[in-house]
Amino acid sequence: MRVFVTGASGWIGSATVDELLTAGHEVVGLARSDTSAAAVAAKGAVAHRGDLDDLGSLRAGAGDADAVVHLANKHDWGNPAETDRAERAAVGTMLETLAGSDRPFVIANGLSGIVEGRSVVETDPSPAVGPGSDRGGSENLALEYAVQEVRASAVRFAPSVHGRGDWGFVTWLAGAARKHGVSGYIGDGSTTWSAVHRTDAAQLIRLAIEQAPAGSRLHAVAEESITTKAIAQALGEALGLPVTSIDPSEADEHFGVVGHFFGTTMTAKSDITRDLLGWKPTGPGLIEDILAGAYA
Repeated sequence: MRVFVTGASGWIGSATVDELLTAGHEVVGLARSDTSAAAVAAKGAVAHRGDLDDLGSLRAGAGDADAVVHLANKHDWGNPAETDRAERAAVGTMLETLAGSDRPFVIANGLSGIVEGRSVVETDPSPAVGPGSDRGGSENLALEYAVQEVRASAVRFAPSVHGRGDWGFVTWLAGAARKHGVSGYIGDGSTTWSAVHRTDAAQLIRLAIEQAPAGSRLHAVAEESITTKAIAQALGEALGLPVTSIDPSEADEHFGVVGHFFGTTMTAKSDITRDLLGWKPTGPGLIEDILAGAYA
């Protein structure tokens, strides 16, 4: 298949491009800069210039593709309303282009805010509905297009999609540890996260394109529950730093933007995903990755 990938030069996107090419697919990657275009082309994919605000470029990329993977997001923490607006407009444009074609559309989402008090399961709908909601309600918007003959599925990623070269949450935690000279966890460290290795996440995206039925919610989760204290202890050992508790009132100051997420339990199960697609994660676990020096 010819697969159009937004976010193709990103952390998950670049691994997805590798996975798709290895499986024999042709990849066209959205690139908003010369640097991104060069990175996409260096992998053997075709660079397609544009960004999430260039709806004409998105329409053309989706229109020429046999499948679409949407991984890009503005992630503008200072202006979340703009991030949500751009996300919904971009997703809506690509879905309208695919309507009536029965072509696959895979959209990325996270686990935060879906349910409280237990691990998220695939049958839990996202509460984000409509333009004013988180990510512009793009997951629900995509799944609604199943009735318009788009084979849409949502892949919800664990808060840690880890590996060597990661620039996500765990990298920020490592940066805070270096800055303050201690590897911290919040309160008693009982808050828990799910995790998945980047290569396993990429494999799931490929399987979703190839096999997922329309309307599927899929979980890129290899490890359901890791305590934040265990993460801090592993970072402390890898970085040669002491490990300490950070008072919740000081978390934002100590950890920065990631403090809110580090103090929030974000876990999910992936049993339905594994049974549906035969997905079998084989990458190292998060603690194993940290102790092996992925963040050192």
